[in-house]
Amino acid sequence: MKRHIFLTSLLALTMAVGGAKAQDWQGTWATAVEWTGQGDMPKESLSNRSCRMIIHVSTGGNTLRLQLSNVFGSSDTDIRSVYVADAGEAQQIDVKSAKYLTFNGKKNVTLKKGESLYSDEFAYNLKPLQLLSITINYGDRTPENATSHRGSRTTSYIISGESKPKSYYDPQEKVDHWYNIAALEVKTTQKAPVVACLGNSITDGRGTTTNKQNRWSDFLAEGLGGKVGVLNLGIGGNAVIKGGLSEPALKRFDRDILGQQGVTSLIIFEGVNDIGGAKNDSEQRANDLIAAYREMMAKAHNKGIKVYLGTITPFKGNGYYTIFHEAARQYVNDWIRNCKECDGIIDFDALVRDPNDPAKLKAEFSDDWLHLNPKGYEAMGKLAAEKLK
Repeated sequence: MKRHIFLTSLLALTMAVGGAKAQDWQGTWATAVEWTGQGDMPKESLSNRSCRMIIHVSTGGNTLRLQLSNVFGSSDTDIRSVYVADAGEAQQIDVKSAKYLTFNGKKNVTLKKGESLYSDEFAYNLKPLQLLSITINYGDRTPENATSHRGSRTTSYIISGESKPKSYYDPQEKVDHWYNIAALEVKTTQKAPVVACLGNSITDGRGTTTNKQNRWSDFLAEGLGGKVGVLNLGIGGNAVIKGGLSEPALKRFDRDILGQQGVTSLIIFEGVNDIGGAKNDSEQRANDLIAAYREMMAKAHNKGIKVYLGTITPFKGNGYYTIFHEAARQYVNDWIRNCKECDGIIDFDALVRDPNDPAKLKAEFSDDWLHLNPKGYEAMGKLAAEKLK
């Protein structure tokens, strides 16, 4: 009896002392922001226009905040208002669910060049794995080169003027990019796991079906039942060390991975662009990749984040393939499979390779012999979910 009273008192004391820390922000969706060239900007300026974007969340919650980013913008960005709503078909929304966001109590905000900011927290009934619409009404000043994510794999809908939730929304322009949105977070008293996925176009979703949410990270979130935050930080064409598109993973790691809220696990599945871009230095590139993995693992472990390494998938039949590049891939994958420093291995290579030609993807999984198709991504997502359960 005395022991029961003691334990009850200890629990009450722990809750009282830890009350200030009981609620934590955790990511339910995020994307890796990039500098935007003219080919990925709308045909007309975003100034005095409305852009409606769709995201696929992982976990649900009742208190949210949205992060906006102008890290790569070439000038300040004026925003008149932002509102969210449950997404319907295409650009349609559930009007009853619409909620305006505020920034320090105001609907309007200026995103300073080179900066990011959060909205005020707001109440919203966000359901696990749902599609959420985010509408930004831009003001007079928008940059010639915005901060975006090129590979949204969803369509964004743009109209002239300021939209309102109940107003008719007839898109004048459609683009498959996100602008200025960086992360959506939920406040929770029951801390759930959050996994960040660092990768290139295979993680970003090249080969998926636009607006169908069939990246491997989407299948991962579904396989974990909407109970684990899944953050896709893949960038098409990205490299780990140098070259490629956007900032290399080593350079963007602190912002795109360590800067996310509540991350408990990290999947590093990147390196094919480094190997594919090697010119007479495949062996050195392979060793540099391993050193980079070690550097990123050390940073993550220092933050208490578990690290899972994904083996690099085959690319024979694609322009990246040479016998030297294949030797580098095999060398890196052999190191990954025997790695003692990581917390787990996800052997994507073994899963998707052709057993009769291991340097090549299974035909039923291939989009272009480098990227996978939705069937291949589904298999990858399910494998990753099993490894993380």
